Amino acid sequence: MIQSFRENRRLQGFLLILPTLLVMLVMLVLPLTLTVITSFGQRDADGNVIYTFTLENYWRLLGFTETGWDDLYLGILMRSLWLAVQTTVIVILMAYPLAYFIARAPEKRRNFLLFLVLIPLWTNFIIRIYAWVMILRGQGVLNSALGGVAGLLSIPFTPFDFYPSQGAVLVGMVYEFLPFMILPIYTSLEKIEPNLYEAAADLYANAFHTFWRVTVPLSMPGVVAGTILTFVPVIGTFVVSDILGGRQVILVGNLVQRQFLDARNPPFGSAASIILLLMTLALTLYYTRRFGLGEEIAAG
Repeated sequence: MIQSFRENRRLQGFLLILPTLLVMLVMLVLPLTLTVITSFGQRDADGNVIYTFTLENYWRLLGFTETGWDDLYLGILMRSLWLAVQTTVIVILMAYPLAYFIARAPEKRRNFLLFLVLIPLWTNFIIRIYAWVMILRGQGVLNSALGGVAGLLSIPFTPFDFYPSQGAVLVGMVYEFLPFMILPIYTSLEKIEPNLYEAAADLYANAFHTFWRVTVPLSMPGVVAGTILTFVPVIGTFVVSDILGGRQVILVGNLVQRQFLDARNPPFGSAASIILLLMTLALTLYYTRRFGLGEEIAAG
């Protein structure tokens, strides 16, 4: 029996992945299945779930109600999507030059520069967000610094209150997810062979054409991976918008949280979760296929 087990590669492979399969089943498949079932249910007067089959929760999210058109929740979905797109684009524009600088730095300095990028992640997520509250509020660090400079230059200065606002939420999102874009882009840039740059120079390509025709295409897997690591968490987060938005900027994550905890409406919260999941999945699949990340992974 032991000999047959040693020769059975399929059984060995199945036993190796069995713990992971059990964890995935218990922690992902079952909760997701329960969420889908609950999303088609209804809530009774006490907040308990009535397991029926109705599309009322989904129609309500899309704006179709019994009393007519109401785009409240659809607006929340669009706001979340737009904020995630803004954050991702800004993070790419900020992360790419920094990742390029680190990748082209001497080897002795690269580890130190990467160390500096990772230092903010050593601090608690909530503490970092509250630090931005201290910076952006009316009597915060930013206004104090600008007021001091204006006083030295004898320029009139009126303090502005950037907190709470959707702009403050955007700032917090960019700050929190910037390292998650820098690292994958750096990994792709660092793998580019220097011989390719020499070959481009031999073909009379200037610095701009070398960057655009060689560096950018070869670094796209890192950009796509960083985009997924940024876009997916941003579109579903609720902590940053709760703190920097002062509970006034409502995103899908806030909607789901409040439906479960405050409104005691699990079916509607589950429907919002499923809509968020489908929207994220569709955009991620389109993005990865559009830029060929799947082909890169298969080829690698």
